[in-house]
Amino acid sequence: MERLRALGITGAFVSVTTLFLAWGFIASNNDPLIVALRAAFHLNYTEALAIQLVSFLAYGLMSLPAASLGNRIGPVTTILIALGLMIAGCTAVRLVLPLDSYGAILAALFVLAVGITALQVSANPLAAALGPVHTSHFRLNFAQTFNSLGVVMGVNYGASVMLGEKVIAAGQGQVSGPVERAEVLQAVGQAFTLMAVLLATLAAFFWTQRRRIAAAAEQLAPAPQASVLDALHSRWARFGALAIGLYVGAEVSIGSIMINFLHRDAILGLPLEDGGRYLANLYWGGALAGRFIGSILLTRVRATWLLGLCAAMAAVLCGVALADAGPVSGFAALAVGLFNSIMFPTIFSLTLERSGVSQSSTSGLLCLAIVGGAALPFLVGRLADTTSLAWAFVVPAAAYLVIAGFAWRAGTSRIVSERL
Repeated sequence: MERLRALGITGAFVSVTTLFLAWGFIASNNDPLIVALRAAFHLNYTEALAIQLVSFLAYGLMSLPAASLGNRIGPVTTILIALGLMIAGCTAVRLVLPLDSYGAILAALFVLAVGITALQVSANPLAAALGPVHTSHFRLNFAQTFNSLGVVMGVNYGASVMLGEKVIAAGQGQVSGPVERAEVLQAVGQAFTLMAVLLATLAAFFWTQRRRIAAAAEQLAPAPQASVLDALHSRWARFGALAIGLYVGAEVSIGSIMINFLHRDAILGLPLEDGGRYLANLYWGGALAGRFIGSILLTRVRATWLLGLCAAMAAVLCGVALADAGPVSGFAALAVGLFNSIMFPTIFSLTLERSGVSQSSTSGLLCLAIVGGAALPFLVGRLADTTSLAWAFVVPAAAYLVIAGFAWRAGTSRIVSERL
């Protein structure tokens, strides 16, 4: 009986990891989308990074409602609703493109971001719960490895489809006329149409697995009596929320400016399409490799120690990028991805262990905190516009130093939660 239960939990965990792959693939298309729409709509960096701000806005508005929904109907049903919203968002992007309106595209992207928010609120604690408590750090990092794989695949896909000849010819400028703009937007539409089809396939698969997953995660069954506000009374939930927000803001900010940073002659002088490949294969690929290696290390090394080391190294590499020292700065910026790798899942699981309140409520607050990171892309965009892309790296450098402080403090505290 125990063997059958263990097999059921393993099968459920495998099914849940496909969700991490999917949202990594979808969300990472923001990076090439920023480049394409910047060229199509003649946007400056601050305006183009509104694409990321829309995603942060969804986290701010919908994380707690998603957590409340999870408390009421359980994580599995919440995930199915989230996938439906993501399909609707991708379809809406395709449908509003003929309007030739950047604002309409942002509205459609908001629908997509709401679905991603609900998916993340439910999937993270679900992955952590599918197994013994002492291996939760490994499990969440391993699941996030597939998220990184999805990111690498997604950026490569988006760069190939959306950064075509018209965008490449525009370089850091804009496409020259309405015909060229229409061609760029058509490529964006093709990219999002295929994403909608892929998400529909995943939703059908997850529907067939819903009972197995619900049975394997009995401790995350609906709990209507739990309040999403409980986490606000936990000092560790609040500290973890700060660390999560800073991490996501730093990672997204660097990814958003990376293609244009590498395009500069003073750095690597890469064509935009090649810059997209470097972003996918080295920055996000580094995160993929780091999560795989980190998952193994976390079975042997204290999670707090590894988190602190990675945060400190990321800050140092941002300092090298800030120095604007040619190719060295370019490759230093790309290497940040390797050290980003274990941060999100490790901060998440360390906080779940120490919060002492409902897992769904804590997860909701942690995902809500992602909106706090919205200030980082805005600051990065302003610095890029007023100074240089190199100076913009001072913002993520400061964020990583705070995360290192979180890791040190967590290492000196005790675990409150007895189970995940």
